[in-house]
Amino acid sequence: MSAQAALIAATRALQAAGIEGAAGDARALLAVAMEVPRDRLTLHLCDDLDAAAVARFDKMVARRVARAPVAKIIGWREFWGRSFEVTADVLDPRPETECLIAEVLRGPAPARLLDLGTGSGIIAVTLLAEWPKARGVATDISAAALQVATRNAARHGVDARLDLRRSDWFSQVTGAFDLIVSNPPYIAVDEMPGLSAEVRDHDPEGALTDGDDGLSAYRAIASGAGAHLRPGGRIAVEIGWQQGAPVRDIICAAGFAEVGVLPDLDGRDRVVIGRWPVDIG
Repeated sequence: MSAQAALIAATRALQAAGIEGAAGDARALLAVAMEVPRDRLTLHLCDDLDAAAVARFDKMVARRVARAPVAKIIGWREFWGRSFEVTADVLDPRPETECLIAEVLRGPAPARLLDLGTGSGIIAVTLLAEWPKARGVATDISAAALQVATRNAARHGVDARLDLRRSDWFSQVTGAFDLIVSNPPYIAVDEMPGLSAEVRDHDPEGALTDGDDGLSAYRAIASGAGAHLRPGGRIAVEIGWQQGAPVRDIICAAGFAEVGVLPDLDGRDRVVIGRWPVDIG
């Protein structure tokens, strides 16, 4: 079977299963099955697939038909121009999280940053890669997630500057930081049934929901952040698109100044920022 014929058949199978973006997903999976760069796939569409490549491709397409996300099938996700390992133990990074990165990078480079609930490590690793003189601490309650973050930090050469700790928010965190960032679990428990199967069935439940109203992580982060921020230090958290006002109120009530709610590229609330006052007396 030629690669072109396999691609057409896979696209039709994904379309029949109701997969949005079926053609793009099929191309991404075929490139991995053929072990060629995705941007070079067109040059290989006239090639014949050997039995091993056919088997790999058929297995991946079957998983996608069953609603496994492409990133979880191929084992990596592009984020902020870099490739990150993703597994069943971590949240599949969303493009919206790049809005958090973009906003944080507009400010001054910190000497020391803290990423709470790091998962695959994409936020901490990306920021340290962009700020080569910064150092960071990243925490997660999941030991398996921290193993993924460890590999991603090494992959991008920031492991010597990143201290990964197993911690329930601030429980194992010491010292002061110039920046605290987080993309915490913010899906309310009653919203979980409405999530897509790709998210609900393939991301860790603890990375998606707090099992409550979707706001408890922000309460914990806001209440502890002041004790771990230097005067003038910043906080930036990703939020659900309907959470702008309540998360802003939580951050304000914790004593932060210059609190703002920022949109994503679709104009929906996505990031809440604040600054710890220089004079808190």
